[in-house]
Amino acid sequence: MKIESTEIEIRGNWIFDGSTMKTDKTTKRIEELIKTYLIEVSIAVNGWEKLFKDPNDKRYWELTYPESEMQGGGPPLLRNLSEFEVKQKYRDVVF
Repeated sequence: MKIESTEIEIRGNWIFDGSTMKTDKTTKRIEELIKTYLIEVSIAVNGWEKLFKDPNDKRYWELTYPESEMQGGGPPLLRNLSEFEVKQKYRDVVF
């Protein structure tokens, strides 16, 4: 499982089926990418945001949970970061 070169954001979603919240296909894809494909590089000071690197194209991907009002921060978001953004936020990353 890889990330296409044209992708810049992968946003998961939760679906309410009438009684419980369930993860969608994209959320499951994100979970699989961070478990088996992407390489963890750094964790932000707040502990909620993680930085990963794609071993194929060397792009950086940040895992966040932007819907903080939801339990557990809500569904995940993987967003491509530029090297400039990485340098600003993750100062421990060596290029």
